[in-house]
Amino acid sequence: MSSQIMSALPQTSSSSLDLWREKNVRLVEQARKLTGDSRLSLRRQQLAQDTLEGFRELLFTLQGLPAAVPALPLELSVICNYIILRTSLAQGFPEDLTQDVQRGLERVLETQSQLEPKSQQGLQELWHSVLSASSLLPELLPALHCLASLQAILWMSTDHLEDLALLLQTLSGSQTETSEDLLILLKSWSPSAEKSDAPLILQDAEDLRDVLLTTLAYRQGLQELITGSLPRALNRLHEAASGVCPPSVLVQVYTALGTCFRKMGNPQRALLYLTAALKVGTTCALPLLEASRIYRQLGDTAAELESLELLVEALSATHSSTLKLHIEVELLLPQPDPASPLHCGTQSQAKRLLASRCLQTGRAEDAAEHYLDLLAMLLGGSEPRSSPPTSSPGPCIPELCLEAAAALIQAGRAPDALTVCEELLSRTSSLLPKMSLWKNVRKRTKELPYCPIWVSATHLLQGQAWSQLKARKEALSEFSQCLELLFRALPEDKEQGAGSNCEQKCQPDVALKHLQVAALLSRGLEWVASGQDTKALSDFLLSVQICPGNRDGSFYLLQTLKRLERRNEATAFWRETQNQLQQGETIWSLPLYLETCLSWIHPPNCEAFLKEFGTSLLEVS
Repeated sequence: MSSQIMSALPQTSSSSLDLWREKNVRLVEQARKLTGDSRLSLRRQQLAQDTLEGFRELLFTLQGLPAAVPALPLELSVICNYIILRTSLAQGFPEDLTQDVQRGLERVLETQSQLEPKSQQGLQELWHSVLSASSLLPELLPALHCLASLQAILWMSTDHLEDLALLLQTLSGSQTETSEDLLILLKSWSPSAEKSDAPLILQDAEDLRDVLLTTLAYRQGLQELITGSLPRALNRLHEAASGVCPPSVLVQVYTALGTCFRKMGNPQRALLYLTAALKVGTTCALPLLEASRIYRQLGDTAAELESLELLVEALSATHSSTLKLHIEVELLLPQPDPASPLHCGTQSQAKRLLASRCLQTGRAEDAAEHYLDLLAMLLGGSEPRSSPPTSSPGPCIPELCLEAAAALIQAGRAPDALTVCEELLSRTSSLLPKMSLWKNVRKRTKELPYCPIWVSATHLLQGQAWSQLKARKEALSEFSQCLELLFRALPEDKEQGAGSNCEQKCQPDVALKHLQVAALLSRGLEWVASGQDTKALSDFLLSVQICPGNRDGSFYLLQTLKRLERRNEATAFWRETQNQLQQGETIWSLPLYLETCLSWIHPPNCEAFLKEFGTSLLEVS
């Protein structure tokens, strides 16, 4: 059959074919010399582009002639080399690569006299026709299987898993009709080995299949980890770690295994995998972030913060790039979703995490310095955006300012906190309309719906700073301005803006109410300190009306009524609200600056006082 085909086609001269084979060898060897060189210079990149152009020209020459069996192994090898090199240089998969695959398959069918009109055959049909052809020469199989591996990689990169499964079924001769056994199908396929006299290929079919195996095992393991199927995740991740795993991917796999064991309640085993990930020595960020989570779970705050400090350093380090002119697992791995346990984030996000954890764990001085460093980092360049975008790549500036001010106040640095607040007001308050036009706030701040809340919270923190400086007049003024802004907010504004924390999800109406309560209690305490209990009583009463059952508000209200000797009113209030007080308050997720502010006004003897007050009423009755 092959002799009939060859006699029916123009003969490709042996000398020309040898010249083309030699050119392919030179180009492959040139690409291999460039691969992995740490000196990533413009000249070496240009040499790689020249090599790609050489493959393109060679392919153009071969496909400019009628398809012939003697030249097909070389032609398919050149197609594979062109796709591998182009993908490597692009660090991705250009859409038109499938056209090169399709053209190669059509050329094979042309030699078999089986090519149907192009409109009738898609890629899947072409592959079925080619692989089921009875007259394929054995020497064609290595290059054809390499092309099939590249097709499988292209379909995996675009999540065409059903097409991938059908191709693997055809290659392995499997009769399985589901696409759930991709790993089994891949393992059952044994690509044809290259012979010594076969045209050179940058990566053979077996190498590409191993890349597919590692990629698929890792992706499945990560998906099982996200969905909570931890034993299955462990199996897949161990399989990925034992495969063809470049160092950068091995770090990710070991970190994912650490996450698995942490979630399974085995932190010590998790730390072993994270140590192994750090020893790989490519990038330390992922295992350091996971280590901080484990130490937090163990209650080892010092180790947690040390991990976060090292994480910030790791994300600030620059890594030298090497020229990789072959397809590796990284190219087939999608970027981690922000919700993924393997999403590391940016240096500013890591710095913010470190600062917030310092603030939450009582290390106010360290928190203040980290926040100031972060603000200097973010504000040092161009003018930052005031509102968080839909998918913010880093922390939003206003919330950082509020957290920084809270940390400075906590650290006893009220003047510095006032400076930060003034800077924030200069950037945001001008965006608000005049108070008489507050009804138009929502229309005027469409692009900055959080702005009214930021401004209100800034006045709250300024009031706390002045209070720390014993400047009661200024403190009362700031608290009053905060409340005036908050009580003029419209329902539309509450829906949009109160949950302004960029990263901590909280219910808008809850956050707004707690902000109002914080301002009322803060102002009430200033009235108490200045001996104006009646005015304080009004603020404390309003706070418990806004948040019924609020224990701090109830404490200050009852204490003030008791001090004013208005026992009957205190008793009536207690009887109305004792059920709510005994049930305890619901724990809400609030912005960190607000949580910090509420902690300042929380009376340390609140529970004891409420219990004692209730007991005294029972004794009287």
